[in-house]
Amino acid sequence: MKRVWTTCALAALMLLTTAGMASAADGESSARGLIALAAGLGIGIAAVGAGLGQGRAVAAAMESIGRNPNAADRIQTPMIIGIAFIEALAIYALVIAFTLSGKI
Repeated sequence: MKRVWTTCALAALMLLTTAGMASAADGESSARGLIALAAGLGIGIAAVGAGLGQGRAVAAAMESIGRNPNAADRIQTPMIIGIAFIEALAIYALVIAFTLSGKI
């Protein structure tokens, strides 16, 4: 897992450096490129976070139902509400990404 985070951090640093060097002559173009990069990275990170959160929530709920099948109806409803909250955070990130894209 540490290797994945290191690779992602290096890739993001490389993208930021490349975007900065490619448009160093024009300051406004550089800002536009960084806004686009921020929008893309923001929605990507939000999607990964939401996916991990939903996976853990569903795994815990399925384990609980497996241990006590009679409590399935009491576990399923809060799980679905929790997943909706997690997905709402990803949708907020999408709205912010669209707002940033409108500034380009």
